[in-house]
Amino acid sequence: MDFSYSQEQRDLRDVAARMLSQRFTDDFRKSFSRGGEAFDASLWSAFASAGLLGACVGAEFGGSGLGLTEVCLMLEEQGRTLGALPLLETLVMGAMPLERFGGPAQRELLPRIAAGELVLTAALEEPGATELRHLATRAQACAGGWRLTGIKTCVPYARQAGYLLVSARADERTQVFLVRGDAAGMSIEAQRATDGTPQGLVRLEGVEVRADARLAADPPTDVADWIIQRAQVGICALQLGVAQEALRRAVAYTSERHQFGRPLGSFQAVQHRLADGYIDVEALRSCYLRAVWALDAALPAVAEVLAAKWWAAQCGHRVTHAAQHVHGGLGADIEYPLHAFFLRAKRLETCLGGAAPTLAAIGHELAHGTVRPFT
Repeated sequence: MDFSYSQEQRDLRDVAARMLSQRFTDDFRKSFSRGGEAFDASLWSAFASAGLLGACVGAEFGGSGLGLTEVCLMLEEQGRTLGALPLLETLVMGAMPLERFGGPAQRELLPRIAAGELVLTAALEEPGATELRHLATRAQACAGGWRLTGIKTCVPYARQAGYLLVSARADERTQVFLVRGDAAGMSIEAQRATDGTPQGLVRLEGVEVRADARLAADPPTDVADWIIQRAQVGICALQLGVAQEALRRAVAYTSERHQFGRPLGSFQAVQHRLADGYIDVEALRSCYLRAVWALDAALPAVAEVLAAKWWAAQCGHRVTHAAQHVHGGLGADIEYPLHAFFLRAKRLETCLGGAAPTLAAIGHELAHGTVRPFT
């Protein structure tokens, strides 16, 4: 079997890599973070012009009709450069579920996404909750639609999004609703993630949406779970890029930095730390690619996604800490570029489930015998 990427996939990855690396240099990243902008609007427009924002949008909506694999290739490059773009939120958590489960009116937003005119996000996490599927947010049927009540936290790009996909309990089931960013009864309080990514605390106080705002599937599908699985895999792609680049920088530094007349990288203890980091990166890569393949093939992938997400949490933590450690005192300098990779890895580690709740979910799957044999 041939597991290599197609020429089209490699070309897409190379274009994204070139645009991100040319823009998000270490110096630009520092100045950008101090400027207080939510994301790089200029680069966002450039991505749209290059057709990258339409990668997962069907041709009938102005896209190229590719899938999760291609978007994840872009996310890997975004992680490697720490590019400030809402790619995961708009494409994986927004455009893909709209095209898969949205009605005609909702799908009319897809051309605007491909053109870079619209940012989307998903409001999935709630204060104090470790289980994304046990929701306090409620949706009650009302005349002509639904009324949403609840609180969502750590919603990425909440204040910049034109629409939010909100998960809520309705009729004893988890449902997802498309809500305008300026909907009456919804307030968004600014939050700031560890790495500076803009987030929002979203309060829904009787927000009314039309009946067709609910995303639906035939046959019935847990839309929230569908989104969560793909978002978690997207997080894995970002974390892989972050960890790879942090490790690369650590290897380069220890090769050039001399101590006691020898390169730091010649010391066995340093070599062991970096070798362990390489093992972590490759373990994440293997698990994450297995999960991407299963999801793109429309196969059940609960165990695959959970395993990848656990490795993303562990790998990001261990590799960025090791990279800082081998840099010595320089690694603790918050102005040194490596520190930004540590902060990004820490946010990705806990986003949509950290190591502990993910491991608990894996245990639940094993205890209930729902894990399929690896084939």
